[in-house]
Amino acid sequence: MTDTVAVADWQAWQRSWDRQQEWYLPDREERFRVMLDAVEAVVGPEPRILDLACGTGSISERALRRFPGATSTGVDLDPALLTIARGHFAAEPRAEFVTADLRDPGWTGRLPHRRYDAVLTATALHWLRSDELRVLYGQIAGVVREGGVFLNADHMPDPATPRLNAADHAFQKERRARAQAEGAQDWVQWWQAAERDEVLAGPVAERFTIFGNPANGDHADGETQSVAWHAEALREGGFGEARAVWCSPSDAMVLGLK
Repeated sequence: MTDTVAVADWQAWQRSWDRQQEWYLPDREERFRVMLDAVEAVVGPEPRILDLACGTGSISERALRRFPGATSTGVDLDPALLTIARGHFAAEPRAEFVTADLRDPGWTGRLPHRRYDAVLTATALHWLRSDELRVLYGQIAGVVREGGVFLNADHMPDPATPRLNAADHAFQKERRARAQAEGAQDWVQWWQAAERDEVLAGPVAERFTIFGNPANGDHADGETQSVAWHAEALREGGFGEARAVWCSPSDAMVLGLK
């Protein structure tokens, strides 16, 4: 009898992550399309991309599919999501991944390149406090080349529209409840499934040590700010121009042009 070695289906885990994220963000693919349209418009179809707080590499996957001449560096701290990313992109020479904490002042020193054409991130930086994000925006300006672009798609509610915000919140809550009744996984359920996986169990346990266990209600103590706040912080951080290029009632995407 020979021992069997567990092998993960990384493509299946990537698809599972995408479905879980789409449960929260039904317009997720639209924001990715707008993001990559902006990249092509500003820096062309062969960008060197920094996929910031990359998770499983969702942005990298779409960028490399759209731009055959592109390369991507994904950076994240989460060992479980990086394990999926590295497995999923194992045969893709245009993608590489770096473990780094964006709150570490020296995180840019871990990158394989000093400058990037485009730095892209989605639904991630709200985990940071506002003071941390201001610092990070300045660091990002330091790795974006002159004429390059930064795009951040995230939760950016407008405090000036409380009734609209409340209506959208109620609408999205009902939509998610219907989808979950049909079998969609939420954040907690997805992590519980990953924890049960023989290959991912170790990285997930390490992830829980760093960030806490979602099943226990653990979450980073981040903050959300308006589009105007983000645009101002980007300009203060060293970007020549900054504004929104996409929005929904609760989310937006800001662009910083170096």
